[in-house]
Amino acid sequence: MVDLTVLPGYVAVIMLFLGPPGPDMAYMLAVGLEGGRRAAVKAILGIATGMSVYAAAVVAGVGQIARSHPSVLDTIRILGAVYLLWLAYVTVRHARRAISGHTDVPAGRWYLRGILVSIANPKIILFFLAILPQFIGSAENPGLQMAILGAIDILMEVILYGSIGVLAGYFQARLAGSTKATAVLNYMASTVYVVLAATITGEILLA
Repeated sequence: MVDLTVLPGYVAVIMLFLGPPGPDMAYMLAVGLEGGRRAAVKAILGIATGMSVYAAAVVAGVGQIARSHPSVLDTIRILGAVYLLWLAYVTVRHARRAISGHTDVPAGRWYLRGILVSIANPKIILFFLAILPQFIGSAENPGLQMAILGAIDILMEVILYGSIGVLAGYFQARLAGSTKATAVLNYMASTVYVVLAATITGEILLA
């Protein structure tokens, strides 16, 4: 019903894409530095949810519409850049609050942030559009085959990038008792958000 012989080659391709530093990796690093381990776990689950939406769209054939109308993807990328700048502003505000002794962080936002950041990265749907059909193999059910491949990609990103976020969270936990250190970590996370927004904007302008 499905062709599992394509998995070694497929996993190798995923590693080639996930290995080099990218927006999701940088975002998870920023989340770990800003919010700690629990925030990183929630954020990566949010990213996985956003990726699942794109994977389901490709399996359902909706992704073809996005590929035929690149302006739709550009709009999503612009909104994503604006959202990252907003995250940078909020993070700087948290840094200032940390300096003044207030370190409260609204609960439940990390998962939603992860979803929004993932949805705002249309490269994910382009990856699924370009790669999944190449590994149909001899599967009798192409839709099920692509759904399984998409799930494998999402699981690998959760493990790899989630681990990076959790490790950054361990570093954050060691410095949590220092308000100055907490503020510095928040400023570092804010810088990452600004760089990601600038990178997305630059890609749109150069396209």
